[in-house]
Amino acid sequence: MFERLARVGTIVTCVVGALSCGHTGVVQSELPIKRVVIYRNGVAYFERAGHVEKDEVRFKMRQAEVGDFLATLAVMEQGGSSVRSAAFPLKDETGKPKDRDADPDTALRNVVLALDGKAHDLQVGYVAAAPVWRPSYRLVVQAGGQSDLQVWGIVENLSGEDWSGVQLSLVAGAPIAFDAQLGTPIIPTRPIVTDSGEVIIAVPKSETSLADRDSDGIPDKNDMAPGSPGPAASAAAPPPPPPASKSAADNREGGTGTRAKGEEGAMGNPNPVMPRRAEGYVQPSQPRNVSSLAAVAVQGGTTRYDIPNAITVPDKNATMVLLLARRIPGEAIYLFAPDDGVPDSASHPFHVVRFENVTGGVLERGPIAVFQDGSFLGQGLLDPLAAGAFATVSFALERALGVDSHTKTDVQGTRLSKIENGYLWLEHDVVLKTTYQIQNGSDLAVKLLVKHPRRSGSRLYLPPKGTEDNVGTGSALVPTELPAHGKQDLVVDERSAEPEYADWFGIAADKAVKAYLADPRADAKVAQQLTTLWPLRGQIVAKQDQRNKLTNELGQLQSEAYQKRADLRAIEKNKAADALRKSLTARIGVISSREEVLTAQNIQLGQDLSELQVHWRDGVAAIHLAEAPPPKQ
Repeated sequence: MFERLARVGTIVTCVVGALSCGHTGVVQSELPIKRVVIYRNGVAYFERAGHVEKDEVRFKMRQAEVGDFLATLAVMEQGGSSVRSAAFPLKDETGKPKDRDADPDTALRNVVLALDGKAHDLQVGYVAAAPVWRPSYRLVVQAGGQSDLQVWGIVENLSGEDWSGVQLSLVAGAPIAFDAQLGTPIIPTRPIVTDSGEVIIAVPKSETSLADRDSDGIPDKNDMAPGSPGPAASAAAPPPPPPASKSAADNREGGTGTRAKGEEGAMGNPNPVMPRRAEGYVQPSQPRNVSSLAAVAVQGGTTRYDIPNAITVPDKNATMVLLLARRIPGEAIYLFAPDDGVPDSASHPFHVVRFENVTGGVLERGPIAVFQDGSFLGQGLLDPLAAGAFATVSFALERALGVDSHTKTDVQGTRLSKIENGYLWLEHDVVLKTTYQIQNGSDLAVKLLVKHPRRSGSRLYLPPKGTEDNVGTGSALVPTELPAHGKQDLVVDERSAEPEYADWFGIAADKAVKAYLADPRADAKVAQQLTTLWPLRGQIVAKQDQRNKLTNELGQLQSEAYQKRADLRAIEKNKAADALRKSLTARIGVISSREEVLTAQNIQLGQDLSELQVHWRDGVAAIHLAEAPPPKQ
């Protein structure tokens, strides 16, 4: 497949009728085009060069292109004398061009470079509007976790002239380029000043100053209107020049590009659930003439593909250029990533290709076609991929695999967080466990990635081996493998820390501090201070418990005494209840005696607690812990 394509050559030219929408850029000149650099922001850099033996060089272009030409024109003389000026036509108040040489049929304008009349070897560069170049990818999945990647660039010529034998470069970037409109006259509006004589047409009002001014005669500052500074001006930096290219040999098989770890890449064996090898199929190979591929140059974060061979792109035509062809780490696996646009993806994973960009440059956004074992598997869309990054591109939905999920929330892991100004803060984990129930209905084992949406501010706790936590995208890729007709529960544990103010004498504080003291990562000074204070805390807690018991008993006695007195009042006039009255009176006496003893003990406990708490407050005030060690995984 790719071998036959490579034999045709690295250039595929196709006439596209839709490109006949109009011309862009300079469409005619006495200097031929030698080099074209196309960007992905609607502009291209053109270089023209040649020998001139007269006093001027003319360029024909549309009026709308004159501004870009004048704003970016650069003249590089290789020999001879200098260029004197550049003249261009304007429009008068009627909107008609003041250019007697303008072609009324094509509405072209002349821009004239005036020379000194001597021989010149000129090289002229400028930027003009041009269609963006677009990438297209093919990926052939091979055995052993490897794949063959081909990168094609599609170039469209709407300039109004053929590009014959030019040096072509495609830049995977978009430098700042704006429409300068330098070819359009601008006359600023000025204020109108008139002289209407000295006639007074209105009676001015008088001003009255009251007698209660300040003693120095200066009005109060609130009567003066403050001034306001004007906005600061800003200037945009011009775009950098195109970077220099490497040799085409840098891009050959086994060149200087970054390779994956190990011979078989970083992603292991390919997934066996694939179409069978076609009958009589011949494994596709890479192009034999690798010197015809583009050289990848990276400079200042910009990737440029320099085509080593001269390229011809006729006007109103599109050309597809083979930029890159190399072996990369890649495999076909499955990805569970529910998408609202594909309702069934909530229960079934996508069939995907996953590969590493080891080309040394940026791969731009574009369509990618996937092949394996002589079969076309499907198409996907590759997002911009930086060098060394991994891409996971979906191209089909696999209904032989089913996935269901449910979540559970819990609170665990209370620990010491901070001590400041005698106050204690603890921290606990809010645990969110997501369980993915996966079933493989196929006859072969599969490798599956689960795209797990990450909760903001949380961390993964003991994630499965090989998990990729993509914080920038708010998701994690969790791998798993299932045997044929197998089932599996994949658990993803996320935890987020939530702080809370705590009582030093609570159970949670005791557990958290003891865990901190047992942690070898604890601050030695803080640990020593807490170790010294903790027996004192034990005394305070014991006396607080004793005092609480006394308080409870006093409350019960007081309640009982109140009830006995109420009973006495009820039988106060009943002469037959003398025995009951004596019993109640005796019980009230016992209660009163016990209350006196407990009250004395409670007062003593209060004094002891007050003394201990003074020492405690002095001790904890000296402790400062800005941040405790993070929880262990």
